[in-house]
Amino acid sequence: MESTKGTDRSEAVTERDAPATGVTPPAAGATGAGAFTYSAADEEKRRGVRRMKLTATGLLLFVAVVYVLAKWAQHEGAGAWAGYVAAAAEAGMVGALADWFAVTALFRHPLGIPIPHTAIIPKKKDQLGASLGDFVGENFLSQSVVRQRLRAVGIGSRLGAWLAEPEHADRVTAELATALRGALTVLRDSDVQAVVGEAITRRADAQEIAPGMGKMLEKVVADGGHKRFVDLVCVRAHDWLVVHADQVMDAVQGGAPGWTPRFVDKKVGERVYRELLRFVTEMRDMPQHPARGALDRFLTDFAADLQSDSDTRARVEHLKREVLARGEVQDVIASAWSAVRQMIVAAAEDERSELRLRVRAALLSLGARMAGDARLQEKVDGWVEGAAVYVVTTYRDEITSLITDTVAGWDADHTSKKIEAHIGRDLQFIRINGTVVGSLAGLAIYSVSRLFVG
Repeated sequence: MESTKGTDRSEAVTERDAPATGVTPPAAGATGAGAFTYSAADEEKRRGVRRMKLTATGLLLFVAVVYVLAKWAQHEGAGAWAGYVAAAAEAGMVGALADWFAVTALFRHPLGIPIPHTAIIPKKKDQLGASLGDFVGENFLSQSVVRQRLRAVGIGSRLGAWLAEPEHADRVTAELATALRGALTVLRDSDVQAVVGEAITRRADAQEIAPGMGKMLEKVVADGGHKRFVDLVCVRAHDWLVVHADQVMDAVQGGAPGWTPRFVDKKVGERVYRELLRFVTEMRDMPQHPARGALDRFLTDFAADLQSDSDTRARVEHLKREVLARGEVQDVIASAWSAVRQMIVAAAEDERSELRLRVRAALLSLGARMAGDARLQEKVDGWVEGAAVYVVTTYRDEITSLITDTVAGWDADHTSKKIEAHIGRDLQFIRINGTVVGSLAGLAIYSVSRLFVG
């Protein structure tokens, strides 16, 4: 009784053109990003729908035959039972036809007649998509629902117990190392070097360094940290003078006036050298040498000037800018990224590197704490809930529009066939139930009417 001429013809063409795998090609107009494609499972569902249609239609034909036979028997005087059977069969036909109309009207026009409020799914596809998006937004993406669901899951305790397992910590460490290597590989060295160089230069240029240097120098002098450096300089100076005695005396003699005798210049050079060597030796061997005290006072005064003297601070800033502006310094700053990147990549690739071992240990420690610390679990749950609520409240319209826009991009006829393939088999039971319930209702009405009428 159901008009399926056009549908059967299109299905026949589809099945004829289908490949040997049993997968039906998509219907015309079903191309695009939101288009459906029929799978082998979909085709099996469609065959199930057709079998249920035949069953429901066969039951309708059966009650129709029963009705004809019962009316014939009633006309031939077979007895009162024939009237009861005819009434039940007649009501069964009415119920079957009504439910056939209702089920068919969901997907197409019954008998191809454009009756109002039929072919509901093809006509109302966009409205159904919008309603579905609103339903999802109101009932699944609301703040209260998200918080309640996440709180029931207990993400903090579950995540802690999961991370506390060594194999899981190893897996997370490996994934983090892979992600880190991938990120460093994608980044262009020239871009990063330019950013790093600019950031360091801008920060150094914006920050006055003289006061900080003064405080550091003041602390070093107060703690006596500079004395080792002075000792080293004195030792190296003494050793140098011993090795280069001739050069020192020649230098002194070369600076003497031309009118002085040679032997006088030599004597002066030797005297200067001996005094210089004695001075350096005494500074090396005497911690309380007056020159050391003078150096301490100089460094103390210089540290104070770096902090308070505007002229000294201005000179230091000028020197800083000159040093930063030199190309060699900029090259060193830029090349620092290459060294750091190579070091990080090597550490990420080495399973026994200190970086990966520390990350693994940190993950195990975090997992153990999260598994046993209720306060930490509550904090983690709160962070997750806050992040999820922010996402669903901020981007709810974008999420629901994904549903609406996707449904709007589907072909109407193709969508109707796809939905019918998935729920059509259950809908055919409505026709069967309508036939059975209609027959029982007709029998009951006929029985009651016969009881009161006589």
